Amino acid sequence: MIMPRGSGQLLLPANPVFIAFSLLLALVADLVPLGRTALMPDLLSVVLVFWGVHQPRRVNVGWAFAFGLLIDVHHGSLLGQHALAYSILSYGAVSLHRRLPSFGLITQALHVLPLFAMAHAVSLAVRMLVGGMWPGWTLMLAPVFEAMLWPLATVLLLAPQRRAPDRDANRPL
Repeated sequence: MIMPRGSGQLLLPANPVFIAFSLLLALVADLVPLGRTALMPDLLSVVLVFWGVHQPRRVNVGWAFAFGLLIDVHHGSLLGQHALAYSILSYGAVSLHRRLPSFGLITQALHVLPLFAMAHAVSLAVRMLVGGMWPGWTLMLAPVFEAMLWPLATVLLLAPQRRAPDRDANRPL
């Protein structure tokens, strides 16, 4: 066997339909009215960061801004609040796209934790500048939950790209 079975495994190219499906599924999950609390993780931001790290040419700051506007309209928040936060989040993910995949999943989660915290801080700052109410200190738990979702999102979203390790004994690639 030429290629190891671990993290150095070759991946198939990402299917654009799967990327769009995962983004739309995360958007729909964020649009479900579950009683939006401050500590609830933002699944769309996790998926945007994932694809920003793994496919920066396909999912970039423009897509993050568009999804942020959709979230702003749905939540009835200040127009551009989530768009700005998602744009900054996506820019940070694209800037990490060469370095992050070389680490393990737990270390990756620790690397994206400041990105999620910064996105929540920007959104909170915009909300407070226009006279919004303080959501409480439980807001600080949302980035932690989003970082805890990072290993699960990585395993689920990379699953269609993984090749079978021993598909052919003569030609393992």
